[in-house]
Amino acid sequence: MAEEHICTCHANDYIDPLLPQAAVVTNVRTDTPDVKTFRVVGKDGGICFDHMPGQCAMLTLPGVGEAMFSITSSPTNTEYKEFSIKRCGVLTDALHAMEEGQEIGIRGPYGKPFPVETAFKGQNLLFIAGGIGIAPLRSVINYVRDNRQNYGHVDVLYGSRSANDLVDYKEMCDEWMKEEDFNVYLTIDREQEGWDGHVGFVPAYLKELAFKPDCTAIICGPPIMIKFVLAALIEMGFSKTQVYTTLELKMKCGVGKCGRCNIGSKYVCKDGPVFRCDEIEELPNEY
Repeated sequence: MAEEHICTCHANDYIDPLLPQAAVVTNVRTDTPDVKTFRVVGKDGGICFDHMPGQCAMLTLPGVGEAMFSITSSPTNTEYKEFSIKRCGVLTDALHAMEEGQEIGIRGPYGKPFPVETAFKGQNLLFIAGGIGIAPLRSVINYVRDNRQNYGHVDVLYGSRSANDLVDYKEMCDEWMKEEDFNVYLTIDREQEGWDGHVGFVPAYLKELAFKPDCTAIICGPPIMIKFVLAALIEMGFSKTQVYTTLELKMKCGVGKCGRCNIGSKYVCKDGPVFRCDEIEELPNEY
């Protein structure tokens, strides 16, 4: 009997989705008093994995903990991944204390991305963000910018507590505002010395701008902002099938094992975090 041959040519291709790989922080940028953006590459100097806009990754600091964060760089950037992280606890405090050259664990990507190659293609796009909610949308916006021929007119409406809390403000002014057929509208919650832009909350400014419902809307921000923005969009004639949002704050393990992100019959980490708003309407009122 001939000896059975067992193929081992792909034996090392399997990557454990729960096992972080070693990576290096190559740049740390301070965006606001409590938000920093971290540039991460693999130990070999390349990107750790491919992703699509809206997907997330787990960042790990041994001895401290790990958490899920949106990947804020576009997939069109093949040199590094970026993560804009708000300081709000033990792990994020430790991340904010990191310096260039330090090692970090990373695993991913996780979740369902925004449908940039299907439902968004050929559409006018309206991005609406509040606070750190601009971070997950930055990946989508820069993907659209780098594939401009595939999309129509783009509007970005972004608001924060103050001018000092506007994340990626320099990029917006230096790059986004200079794009053709691409408008950026900024607002802050209260009057501030030196700020000559719009003042007011995002949902109210959205109504003032009175966008026509001839576009696809993408929302990200605090749950209360999403609630009032969605109500404003419906009032303006948008259908919930035209509106997308992301619930990545609910994600925990990333692979549907811990059950922490379960909402009704859905697991945010596997069925989301990107959802069309009519899909969210079918879920229990838990978010």
